[in-house]
Amino acid sequence: MKRKSSFVLAVFAAITLAGRLSTPAQSDDPSIKATTVFGKVSQINASAGQITIKTAAGSVVVANVNEKTTYDRMPPGETDRTKAVKTSLTEITVGDGVVARGFVAADRKSVPAQQIIVVSQSDIAKKQEQERMEWRRRGVSGIVASLNPAGKEVTITSRSLMGVVQSIVIPITDKVKIRRYPPDSIPKYSEAKPSKFEEVKVGDQLRALGDKSTDGTHVAAEEVIFGTFKIVGGTVTAVDAAANTITVSDLKTKQPMTIVLKPDSVVRRFTMMFGGGMGQGAGAGGGGGAGTPQGPRPAGAAPPAQAQGPGAAGPQGGGPRPGGPGNMADLIERLPTIPIGDIKIGDMIIMSTLPGSDQNRITAISMVTGVEPLLQMLAMRQAAGGQARPQNVDLNGNFGGMFGGIGP
Repeated sequence: MKRKSSFVLAVFAAITLAGRLSTPAQSDDPSIKATTVFGKVSQINASAGQITIKTAAGSVVVANVNEKTTYDRMPPGETDRTKAVKTSLTEITVGDGVVARGFVAADRKSVPAQQIIVVSQSDIAKKQEQERMEWRRRGVSGIVASLNPAGKEVTITSRSLMGVVQSIVIPITDKVKIRRYPPDSIPKYSEAKPSKFEEVKVGDQLRALGDKSTDGTHVAAEEVIFGTFKIVGGTVTAVDAAANTITVSDLKTKQPMTIVLKPDSVVRRFTMMFGGGMGQGAGAGGGGGAGTPQGPRPAGAAPPAQAQGPGAAGPQGGGPRPGGPGNMADLIERLPTIPIGDIKIGDMIIMSTLPGSDQNRITAISMVTGVEPLLQMLAMRQAAGGQARPQNVDLNGNFGGMFGGIGP
């Protein structure tokens, strides 16, 4: 019984922190088992003794409770039942994570609950914020530049606004927890799959949590999370707000490409403003560059006096990256978000994606529109006497780290 309970709680902890899954039929919903239902509270009818549970896949199950039902509250992610505290129906609120235990009806739409195990919405939010703060404080991120199979070391690089490249070496010991984001998905901290050093490839984007060496060139990682991300750019040729898709002409190939915007996709607009410069932020964080304002900086970016603060989000949304806060991806994550309706035909966009099998239909993780001035600036810096054209910009090299704005 103890082993079974631990399994139930472990699964429950994963599901309550997870995002949306693909939507199977209710009969195939993995959150509905013969004796358990996992999900979130969507409605409570105390007088009727009913708790309506919505699973991560969207199925709805009614848990019928009575005077014999027991109620336990667990801390988020905890699997030790000794940490549970007794609670009651009146203390459960809509949005709380919940497991209802009992014999589920044949139609899988109701369960007479013998036990209700709950994780409060506020406790989940508090835990997520603590994790975000930890990744801001002790996290690094960049593109995998090289691998040392003999020593199991990964070297990542990041580029500041002024083009300064910084490298960080990360040993992957047996004690490092390593996970990978699956393809064609929005990266969610809780949905990353267990992985190993041998699955990391040059060009992957990677984040690591751990203690940095004094000179900042090495990180003793406790956790590593990575994915085969790609940064793409293009000019918007069509917007279908109803279908949440846009069509772009690929910046490099000029071929049409459909971009799908899911509820967790983050869309921002790049706006230039004068009086505090990009160059100063890059110099402060990147170990090089100018120390005085040099022209425009993006609206929403931290002013120079705040340039050495932490990143803007958690494992999926930020954290200090190699090269410091003057890094392109950090800058982008400070820009204000906009709805899909604000994207216009003719806008130039860049976006991060985890490509699946269909290279012409991809899911946006983090998208920025109105980036033509930024790409032109990068093209001029990169041209070195050649043609300064946005399509020549090394998107992965400049914007690696655009994981998106999603917390753990």
